[in-house]
Amino acid sequence: MEYAPDLASALDLEQLELDLFRARNTESARERPALYGGQVCAQALMAAALTVPDGRLPHSLHGYFLRPGLVDRPVVLRVDRDRDGRSFSARHVAAVQDGAVIFSMLASFQTGVDPAVYADVVDPDGPISHWPGPDACPPLGNDVMLELRQATLTEVVDGRQMYSDTIWARSRHPLPDDPVVQACALAYVSDLGTGFGRIMLPTRGTGGPSIDHGFWFHAPVRVDDWLLLELQPWKATLGRGTYRGTIRDRAGTVAGVIAQEHILHPDG
Repeated sequence: MEYAPDLASALDLEQLELDLFRARNTESARERPALYGGQVCAQALMAAALTVPDGRLPHSLHGYFLRPGLVDRPVVLRVDRDRDGRSFSARHVAAVQDGAVIFSMLASFQTGVDPAVYADVVDPDGPISHWPGPDACPPLGNDVMLELRQATLTEVVDGRQMYSDTIWARSRHPLPDDPVVQACALAYVSDLGTGFGRIMLPTRGTGGPSIDHGFWFHAPVRVDDWLLLELQPWKATLGRGTYRGTIRDRAGTVAGVIAQEHILHPDG
């Protein structure tokens, strides 16, 4: 099958019928045992966006990862138009492979601009001033779609593997100015990392497969410029870990807020 060489290509969906689309997997999927959840989430959001009235941009999404995605099969995206109101549109998207739903998402879109802004996640000492900039951080992996730098390190501490929970990220390739494409690319980035990457829990590892994912869009940003993900653990129970986080640009503007839950595999 044909793979998408960059993020913009991965978000360029083929329309099969009304409200039915097909997506290509990214080149980085070749190196994975299963599809990256952020890819499917971003493509599902793009499919939904292609069915809403012009001028409406995503403001939130909530998704459930139901099955591992197959790297050698395309993803088919089926959109249900739940409602179009005066200011909001709601969509339900099912991502399907071989007849089985691998990801289910609710997404909401909004029109209009409100100049009133409040954020309690702003660093009082200055925007993201306590983290080194991307040029001062070592690379994280060798992803062909994203350039990643680790502000906190992926390293072994006291014999236990730890993972970065604060990551600089940007698309390796330019993205179009289209705000919908930029928003979907932001959704792609939002599934990176884990808030439990540097937490030592008795008898529990630092991560596992994602279960569900929530993201709220707050400010337009360019995903082909550096963005900082800061992830914090929230609650762990019954083998599940829930964490939260923000994505901000280099000026400190909060682009989006993340809430995600994943399985915490036992050590050993």
